Amino acid sequence: MRSSSMRPLSWLGIVRMGLVQTGLGAIVVLTTSTLNRVMVVELALPAMLPGALVAIHYALQVFRPAWGHGSDRGARRTPWIIGGMAVLALGGFLAACATAWMATQPLFGVALAIVAFCLIGGGVGAAGTSLLVLLAKRVDDKRRAAAATIVWVMMIAGFIVTTAVGGQLLDPFSPLRLIEVSGGVSLIAMALTFIGVLGIEGRATATTIVTAEQPAPQGSFVQAFKEVWAEPQARRFAIFVFVSMLAYSAQDLILEPFAGAVFGFTPGETTKLSSMQHGGTLIGMAMVPILGALFPKSRGNLQIWTVGGCIASAIALLGLSSAAIVGPSWPLRATVFALGVTNGAYAVAAIGSMMELVGAGGEHREGVRMGLWGAAQAIAFGIGGFIGTLASDVARLILGAPALSYAAVFAAEAGLFVASAAMAIWVHRARAVPAQSRNDDVDLSNAAIAGG
Repeated sequence: MRSSSMRPLSWLGIVRMGLVQTGLGAIVVLTTSTLNRVMVVELALPAMLPGALVAIHYALQVFRPAWGHGSDRGARRTPWIIGGMAVLALGGFLAACATAWMATQPLFGVALAIVAFCLIGGGVGAAGTSLLVLLAKRVDDKRRAAAATIVWVMMIAGFIVTTAVGGQLLDPFSPLRLIEVSGGVSLIAMALTFIGVLGIEGRATATTIVTAEQPAPQGSFVQAFKEVWAEPQARRFAIFVFVSMLAYSAQDLILEPFAGAVFGFTPGETTKLSSMQHGGTLIGMAMVPILGALFPKSRGNLQIWTVGGCIASAIALLGLSSAAIVGPSWPLRATVFALGVTNGAYAVAAIGSMMELVGAGGEHREGVRMGLWGAAQAIAFGIGGFIGTLASDVARLILGAPALSYAAVFAAEAGLFVASAAMAIWVHRARAVPAQSRNDDVDLSNAAIAGG
């Protein structure tokens, strides 16, 4: 995937690329969280409106493979990262304008919001796909778990800083102030993007050797997609990502109602519970590279981390299922924190595996592969919350008691994680097939799994 003369990114270079994720996270959290609240509370609009708009943002992610194919054909990722972020920034600003417009002209405001969230989905998909491909091509094998941690922690930092600072700037609230804050966030995100990618790919392409064995990508997107889907490893990994991310996201919208209905938590207490889970997620993300440094033989062995993260997440969810049956005497906060830690470890291992496997099927299709997996992830996130709430309602109708319904749903999510662990093994058993058939110069997946 990388020529021997190409220098891997330094830690500073990885942090710089993480700035792009920080900007991306800042815009997304403002549009999916703050604007959501403004529509429902200040404007007294139906809660399904922001829900539908966020669903549009996820639905647009199905085009990630096509955007990845575009970056493959151009052989450069930087224009797609900058262009995608520009589209995202414009979408975020227009979303704020649309929300403000809803106060006086609801129909026109909603129409503009639909356009804005289409731009948000397209911008996230285009920039995020190419960013991960470029990061995968430039990061040393042994640093992939750490790189995934750094980049995703910086995205979460974007969430935290934006919600904290934006919350201060929005008081006292007015539509004009909302537009000003959104415009400022979009400009800052663009500045971070330029700082993050400046010179990164230029140094890489200057030393990249293109030979007859590495021809420029040819053919249409449909042809490229068929080639990637025909690769056993790429296809299996897409299925793994979908199932595991479905399990990962299905508990998001039912955890707080569960704590309120079964444990009698107040709204403030359930909010603190979610904060505890997110804190555990950060610790879990950091745990993977730290333990990799303490135990060098495990470093880079992302198969073990992925399988272990899935099984540990299943155990934590079974703990929540038990909590629903036992009731208030169960240590709920500790269980939720453990779920955050295990989910964080799984997430970093899964992202690191994406970076590891993206070039295992041969050069010049990396964007299509990453786009396929990103689309599977986005679709799973888009429907995960809905399925979790739907399953909870159905289980309540069948079982009667709320506690039993939550216990059944958490147990089902644990089952999805167990199935995901088996799929992770299933993915790596196929790794040698495409690499050998395409005569790759390096089989990175074998090297990483061996801990080399």
